[in-house]
Amino acid sequence: MKILHTADLHLGQVIYQNYDRSDEHRHFFCQLEQWCKAEQPDALLVSGDVFDIQQPSATVKKAFTDYFVRLHQCCPQMHIVITAGNHDSASRIQADHSVWQLANTHLIGTPPALDSMSRSDGWQYEYIIRLDSGYIVALPYLSGDRRDVIQSILDKVACDNASGMPVVMMAHQAMTGLDPAGHQFDIGTLRTLDTAAMGTGYDYLALGHIHKPQTIGHQADADCKETITYRSPVLRYAGSALHVSCDETYPHTVSLVDIDRHYGEVHIRQLRIDELRHFYVLPSDGSSFTSADDALKTMKEFVSKGQRGYLRFRFNVKANLPSNFSQMVYDALLPFGDEWRYNPKMLWTGIDDSKDSEQEKLVFEVAELQQMTDPMMFIERTQDQYPDLDLEDVREAFEEVKAEMLLLSEEREAKNNMKQKNEER
Repeated sequence: MKILHTADLHLGQVIYQNYDRSDEHRHFFCQLEQWCKAEQPDALLVSGDVFDIQQPSATVKKAFTDYFVRLHQCCPQMHIVITAGNHDSASRIQADHSVWQLANTHLIGTPPALDSMSRSDGWQYEYIIRLDSGYIVALPYLSGDRRDVIQSILDKVACDNASGMPVVMMAHQAMTGLDPAGHQFDIGTLRTLDTAAMGTGYDYLALGHIHKPQTIGHQADADCKETITYRSPVLRYAGSALHVSCDETYPHTVSLVDIDRHYGEVHIRQLRIDELRHFYVLPSDGSSFTSADDALKTMKEFVSKGQRGYLRFRFNVKANLPSNFSQMVYDALLPFGDEWRYNPKMLWTGIDDSKDSEQEKLVFEVAELQQMTDPMMFIERTQDQYPDLDLEDVREAFEEVKAEMLLLSEEREAKNNMKQKNEER
C-alpha cells in the first residue's frame, strides 16, 4: 500500500496582518500534483487543518475545490482522504462529504458522538475506507482521550482484514515525545496523548497538528532524504505544507509511505517541498543591528539579489529606532511588489533580564493568535501572570464545557432532523 501523507495546509492564511499566501499554496499544490503523477499512490492523505480559520472565504473555498479536483483529474484511481483539524469547522468539512465521493475523495469532519460506544449500528464504518490495497481509518480532530472509540474502530478493521492488508490511521493530535520546534509552546506545557491512547492494530499513524516533519521516537531521522524503513507500527507527522511562522526554520516535506503488509515493514521517503518564499533574519551572520540606517542599507543590498521571501530584523536593545521605522521598511520594499514581505516583530538582543523581566510584556503575532484555537494555549503562555491559577483545574473545566457543548449541539441537530422529518410527512 502506497500513500502520500501531508497535513496542516492552512489554506487562507494571512500572515503578518496583510500578506495573502495563495500563490505559495498554489506553488505547493503544483509540486503535490507532480508527486501524485510520478508515484501513483493508492491514496493521498491530508491529516487536518485544511483551512486556517473555521469560516474561510468563498475565494479560499474555491481554491480548495480547484486544487483537489485537479488532483483527482490527474490521478483518478487515487483515493483522497481529508480530515478536519482543530482549525477547521468539523460540520462544514462533513457537509460536503457526499458530493466529494463522486471524485473519489473522502471528507471526514465530524468525530464520533459521545454515546458511540453504546450504539450497535455499525457507526465505526463511517471512519473506515477500504481500498484494494488496504484500509484507512480516517479520524478527525478529537478532544481529549478517546481510546475506547479509536480501538473500537480498529477492532472492526481487524475483523474484516483476514488477508492481512496494511492498515493506516489518520489523526490530528499532539503525541507524547514530539518535537514542538517552531510552535509557541514549550515541552511540558502542551497536553499530549501517549501512544497507547491511539489503540493497536494500525501500521502507520498519519499525524497532523505539529508542523515539523518527524517520526515519533525517531526524531534524529528528520532530515533523511533516502527511504528509511521501520517495523510497524509507525507514528509520523508529515509536517505543514508551508512555513506557518518565521520560527519554522526546518525543511518541510511530504511523506511518501510504502507498507508491504500488515505488521510488516514501513518504508518512508521525505519529498522536500520547495517553498516559494523563505524566512530570513537580518543581519544574516547572527549579529544585531545598532541603528536603523545600517538595517535599511543591509536590507536593500539583500533584497536586490533577486530572491524573495519574508524579512525580519535583529536589533540590539540599545538601538534607537525612529517611530516610523516600519513604514520606512515598507516604502523601501515597494519597488519589489509582493516578492519581499516584512515581519514587523523585531528580535531584540542585549536585554538585561535582571532589570527588565518584571517589565517585560507578552507580545503575540497575529499568526500566533490565529493558531490558538484552544483557550488553554493562551492561558499556558500567560500563566506567569496568574501564580495562583491551577492549570489542571482549568483544563478539566474546559473539557467539561466542550463535552457539554458537543452534547447540546448533537441534541439540537437531532431535534432539527426530527422536525424536518415531521414537516416532510
